[in-house]
Amino acid sequence: MRLTPRGVWWFKVLMHLMFLTPIAFLAAKVLTDNAGGDPVQYIIHYTGMGALNALVVTLVISPLAKRLKLGFLMQTRRMIGLYVFVYASLHIFAFVSLDLLFAWGFLLEEVVKRPYILVGALTYIILLLLAVTSFNRLKKKMGRSWQKLHNWVYLAALLAPIHFYWSVKSEIIEPSIYILICCGLLYLRKAKFLKQH
Repeated sequence: MRLTPRGVWWFKVLMHLMFLTPIAFLAAKVLTDNAGGDPVQYIIHYTGMGALNALVVTLVISPLAKRLKLGFLMQTRRMIGLYVFVYASLHIFAFVSLDLLFAWGFLLEEVVKRPYILVGALTYIILLLLAVTSFNRLKKKMGRSWQKLHNWVYLAALLAPIHFYWSVKSEIIEPSIYILICCGLLYLRKAKFLKQH
C-alpha cells in the first residue's frame, strides 16, 4: 500500500494527535483534581507507561511495514522515537521534581539503593543519545556509527520493561506481559542480529 505525500502528511498528523492527546488528558486530570489519591505517583506511572507504549509502537513499525508492505510507516519511526523520549523526559522530570523535590543528593542515594532507578536512568541515557542524534544532518556526519548507536534502542527495549517490573511491589502480570512483548519484537529481528555478528 502506498500513500501520496499528502496522505503521509495526514497520517503523521494523526500520529501526532495519538501521542499528544494522552498528555492533554493527563493535564486535564491533574488540573481537575482527578489524578487519584496520590497524584504524584499517578503522573510518574502515567508518563512512564506512555514512554513504554511509544517504545513498543516504535519496535512494531519495522516488522509491520515489511509484512504488510506499508512503506510509509517507516517515515514515522523517527517521530515516534522522539515521542518515546518526550514521555521518558516527562517521567524523569515528574520523579525528580514532584517526588524528590529536586533533592539531587537524595537522587544519587536512590539510584544506588534502588536498582530499578539505575536501570531507568540507563534507559533514559540511551533514549537521550538516540534523540540527539536522530536528525538527518548528524546521521550523515556519523556515517556507519549512527546505525551502531541506534541499535542501542534494542537494549532500551529490554531495560524499560525490566525497570517497570522491578518498580512495582505487586501486580507483576502487566510488566511481565511487556517483557514478553518486547522480547517477541526483538526475536523478530533475530536474522538482523545474526547478520551483524
